[in-house]
Amino acid sequence: MTVALIPTLQSQGQILAEVNGCLGLITLNRPEALNALSLAMIRDLTTLFRAWAQAPEIEAVVMMAAGRPGKPAAFCAGGDIRFFHRAALEADASLEDFFTEEYALNHLIHQFPKPSIALMDGIVMGGGMGISQGCKLRVLTEHSRLAMPETNIGLFPDVGGGYFLNQCPGQLGKWLALTGQALGAGDAIELGLGDVFVQSAAMPAIVEAFKFGAQSSAEHVVATVMERVDLAPAADLPALRARVDQHFSKPDVGAIMASLAASDEAWAQQTHAALLKRSPLMMAVTLEQLQRAQGLSLAEDLRMERDMVYRCFHLRPGAQSETVEGIRALAVDKDHAPRWNPARVEDLSRDAVLAFFESPWSPDQHPLRDLK
Repeated sequence: MTVALIPTLQSQGQILAEVNGCLGLITLNRPEALNALSLAMIRDLTTLFRAWAQAPEIEAVVMMAAGRPGKPAAFCAGGDIRFFHRAALEADASLEDFFTEEYALNHLIHQFPKPSIALMDGIVMGGGMGISQGCKLRVLTEHSRLAMPETNIGLFPDVGGGYFLNQCPGQLGKWLALTGQALGAGDAIELGLGDVFVQSAAMPAIVEAFKFGAQSSAEHVVATVMERVDLAPAADLPALRARVDQHFSKPDVGAIMASLAASDEAWAQQTHAALLKRSPLMMAVTLEQLQRAQGLSLAEDLRMERDMVYRCFHLRPGAQSETVEGIRALAVDKDHAPRWNPARVEDLSRDAVLAFFESPWSPDQHPLRDLK
C-alpha cells in the first residue's frame, strides 16, 4: 500500500481509504447508520477525490460500503437527518456547511476525470444517490433499492435530483420525486440511474480483487466488474409508464392529486394515498424544482437547490420548518404523524412555493459560484 497517496482524513474511521496498484478504494464505514453521510464523511470524500484526481498513480476510484454481518446491505441511506434536525433547532452554522460541501462533492464526482465505480448494493437513497449518480460505472445487485424519498421528510430531491431525475423518460422523474418510490436494479438500469447488474453473491469476489488482486490499469479495474456482470432483472416500469405519464403530466400538484383520485385503478388509489401523507408545500416545491431544472446544467441545478435548501430551514426557522417537522415525525419522535403547514393541497399558495427559489445570495457571493 502506498501511504503517501492517502491524504489525512478527519471522519475518525467513517471513511476508509486504500490504494492497490492504480486503484483508489473508498469504503463508507458507518454501517450502524446505514452509511448515512456526516459532514466529516463529506469532507473526507472531497479530500480523496480531489487528491486522486491530481495523482497520476491513481487511474480509477471505487466507492463501496461496509455492512453489518447478518443485516441487509446499505450503500448509503442519505444525509444524516438527525443531525439536520438538531442543527436546525440549535441554529448550528455547520448545517449550512453540510449542504454547500455535499453539493460541491456531488459536482466533483460528476466531473471526476478518471473512471469511477460505485458498488450500489442495498439501500441507495438521497445523499447516496448524490455521490453515486456521477460515477462512470454504477453497479447494482438484486438487493439494490434506489430512491429519492425526501418529500417524506418535508424536503425536496436535492443532491442534483433536479438534474438526474429529469433525464428519466416521460413523467417518471416527477413520479419518483413526488412519491419517493424505490426502484430495484432492473428499473433503475432501465431509467439510466444504474449501469450494470451483478449478483450480490459475486460482490465479495469483486471486493477481494479490488483490495488484493493486481490492479495495473483502469481497464483492469473496470474489467474486474464487467467479467462478473449478469443479466439484470426485468424492468417493471415500462408497463406502468402510460399511467405515470397520464397522471403526472398534469400542471400542478392539485391537478395530479385530482387525476389520481378520479381513477378507479388500484395503482392510482395507492399512489394518491401515498401523496396524501406528503407535505403539500414541499410536493409543490419539488414539482417547481423539476420544471425549472429542465435544461439546466448540473452546476446551475445545484446552485438552485442550494438556494432551496437554505429556504427549507430559514423561511420558517426552527421547529416551524416543514423539513424539521418531517424529520421529527419520521426519525426523532417516530410518531409518523407530521403536522404539515398547510395540511391540504387546496390551501397552497403560489407565493409560498416561489419563495423557495429566491436566492439569498448575489451570484458573486453564492457558496457554489465556482461550480462550472
